[in-house]
Order: sequence, then C-alpha cells, then structure tokens
Amino acid sequence: MIKSWMVIGAVTLLVALASNLITPNDIKWFKRLQRPKWLTFEGAIPIIWTLVFICGGWSAYIVWEKDPSSAKTWWLMAFYLLVEITIVAYNPVMLRLRSLKAGTIVGAIGSILGIILAITVWSVSGTAALLLLPYVIWSPIGTYTTWEMIRLNPEDE
Repeated sequence: MIKSWMVIGAVTLLVALASNLITPNDIKWFKRLQRPKWLTFEGAIPIIWTLVFICGGWSAYIVWEKDPSSAKTWWLMAFYLLVEITIVAYNPVMLRLRSLKAGTIVGAIGSILGIILAITVWSVSGTAALLLLPYVIWSPIGTYTTWEMIRLNPEDE
C-alpha cells in the first residue's frame, strides 16, 4: 500500500522539478543582474528552499494524517499545492519574462498565500502550522530581495 507521506513527497518533488523550466539564457540574464550589497547568503538559497519544501511536505503530511480523506483535508491539500505552484512559478515567470517586477508580484502572492495557509492550518495542527514558518519567514525575504533588485536594475524592471 502506498503511504500518504510517499504521495505527498512525490507531488512535492514533481512540482518542485517544474522550477527547472528555464533555459541557459534565462540563467545568464539573471546572473548579470546587480544584487544588494547585503545579499551575502545567495549560496545558501538552494539549501533554504530545500528546507522550506521539506517542512511544507511534512506539514501537509501531518494535516492529512489528522483527518485523512475528509473534504476539508482535500481542500487543504489543494491549498498546499497552490502555494507550492506559486513558489515554483517564481523563477520561470521572472526569468522567462526577464522581469524582476513579475518575480516580485509572484513572490508577494506566494507570501500572502503562505501566511493564509499557515493561519488556516493552525486550527488543524499547531505543529503543521509551525512547519510552515520557514516559508512564511523566507518568502517575504526573497520577495523583498527581488524588489530591491529592481532599484539596482531599473532596465530589468
């Protein structure tokens, strides 16, 4: 029998892989952009996002196990999926459009959705809501960083 954590993990991984829908030219565009001087942790960003995805998947697993297959739980799983799709859309949207403004908008939408999800999940499980804190904290930081990059790269707004 397939366990719920396996399904949640597989869906999380498959959606996360969609962030690779970028080309070398997209990456070249992004690498040439100026960054804020305080952005000294750029090398840690992949590790941070890995932690965010693991915590998000673990949170979803806890919520699922509280009340498997109920209508409310299915709606929450759809909400988790929406948040993850929004997270993953950031890179392809910003890079394909070559627009920091588009990245900022997607990041802000993801931040808001993540906060709403954490608040909603709190009524089901405090632990599951706390596991969403890495995203709730990190997403606004990433969004703010992209917004700051607009000021440094006005031609790439």
